Amino acid sequence: MFKSIGVIELKSIPKGVEATDAALKSAGVEMVSAHPACPGKYEIILTGSISNVTASVDHVLEKFGNYVIDSSVMGRIDEQVITALFGTQKSEKKGSLGLIETFSAATTIKAADIAVKTARVEVFDLRVSRGMGGKGVVMITGEVGDVTAAVEAGANYAKTSGQLSSYSVIAAPHAELWEQL
Repeated sequence: MFKSIGVIELKSIPKGVEATDAALKSAGVEMVSAHPACPGKYEIILTGSISNVTASVDHVLEKFGNYVIDSSVMGRIDEQVITALFGTQKSEKKGSLGLIETFSAATTIKAADIAVKTARVEVFDLRVSRGMGGKGVVMITGEVGDVTAAVEAGANYAKTSGQLSSYSVIAAPHAELWEQL
């Protein structure tokens, strides 16, 4: 599937469109998506080899640094995270539920990747930017100990980067809650 991804969030839609063009022209990368996101942000997700994605993201940071809110380059991203980004994951509504909410899409995606690489958990849902006021949230499921470890690892990354909004672990969600998620 994808070798690596780069995520860049900018605080200007016109500069976001211009940055997307610059990113695509600077290295051999492909665009996964590029679009306006709430509230007035612009989100770019690129894929390609780790060296090309890094070069492309670095080029955007150098040229549009004053407009960049957050960015991340992730090599060997877990397939669950990619599947969840496209909304095609098939998760079961069982076990414990862990949630990590961040202030940026890039941090949410990276926190999700860290979480699934930390413990035996599954990505239940991953939502970034659109309709969320620019925030992102990842929901993971599994045994309570695994979910706790995964949430702590992902939340710690987000906290260290200054992008953590909040996090929770629910050991045994009520059946009605599962139906609403």
